[in-house]
Amino acid sequence: MSFHLDPALAPVGCFDGDIDLFESQYAVPNGVSYNSYVILDEKIAVLDTVDPRKTAQWLDNLEGALGGRAPDYLVVHHVEPDHSGSVAALAEKFPQMVLVGNAKTFPMLTAFTGQTFEGRTLVVKEGDRLELGKHALTFYLAPMVHWPEVMVSYEEASKTLFSADGFGRFGSASPDEPWADEARRYFINIVGKYGTNVQALLKKAAALDIQAVCPLHGPVLSGEALALALEKYDLWSRYVPEERGVLVAYASIHGNTAKAALELADMLRAQGLTAEAMDLARRDWAEAVAGAFRYSGLVLAASSYDAGVFPPMAQLLARLKSKGFKDRTVGLMENGTWGPTALRTMLAELEGMKGLNILEPKITIRSAATDADREKMGELARAMAAAI
Repeated sequence: MSFHLDPALAPVGCFDGDIDLFESQYAVPNGVSYNSYVILDEKIAVLDTVDPRKTAQWLDNLEGALGGRAPDYLVVHHVEPDHSGSVAALAEKFPQMVLVGNAKTFPMLTAFTGQTFEGRTLVVKEGDRLELGKHALTFYLAPMVHWPEVMVSYEEASKTLFSADGFGRFGSASPDEPWADEARRYFINIVGKYGTNVQALLKKAAALDIQAVCPLHGPVLSGEALALALEKYDLWSRYVPEERGVLVAYASIHGNTAKAALELADMLRAQGLTAEAMDLARRDWAEAVAGAFRYSGLVLAASSYDAGVFPPMAQLLARLKSKGFKDRTVGLMENGTWGPTALRTMLAELEGMKGLNILEPKITIRSAATDADREKMGELARAMAAAI
């Protein structure tokens, strides 16, 4: 379902379908949008710029929206280069334009651009208003969602929240693309560590009459799409599972660990649970992180390797720890022909995560699973079903 913005609010962003990795680490097979908006009133405000990869296209889009007028303000909600990467080019093109940010915005912007923009900055604080005519922006600070300088703004006439990276999604800005999966992968991996800060922003937003949210990535959200986004953000930022189910994440060298993990997934399904099996050697690791947060249960199955654990599992554990993974039920299965070491390595990593319920039995397979191993796997499946 599409939403038509107030005619005075023009989207001028760009879609990047050529990028392979977002932030040089997240696979984006469906590309990513860099969103930017213009408010056309007695005064004109441009809201954020785009990644330098798309500066020329963005300036063309902007010129079309401006219709020969010059912008009075550039609002910098977030200084990360995919949003501020064209600030210098716009400032040079319109030397009378004033840059609007908060006290932390401009030192960071100078660090990225090498320019101070002396004499042409407007520093705003929590609750400050920028009058444009019939439209006005009120600013709210959103530190660590997900950088310290982040702020959002609320436009009163259209009841629109410009939410910086909040409510973003990988993929295009089309509202016809499914939102939740790519928004989850985006949120958990980029913003998710800062759940407390997101909750603080949600409380500020709850006091506003918001009919539309304009994020810096992905589609404009309104109606049912906005309600879904608010529901998901509340769960994600409180680290509450979305579904009663289990991610079975496995890292297998020669295939035997994979076979056992897939059998265990079937046993979990037989217990009435949703079970998603994921091959960590071949699937996107960021998808695995998002899946671990999505479900109430997690099973880690890995081969031993170099007196530790097979690297795809080591990477997942490191990423989960860095993103603040907590409050889940976890089952463990290791494989090692002559000297199993995966279990102790995984346990050592999990010890640094809060609120985890580590189930018994912990399973050790020596090469291929035996009938005795399968009995323990059945035990683990029943224990998981009882626990979640």
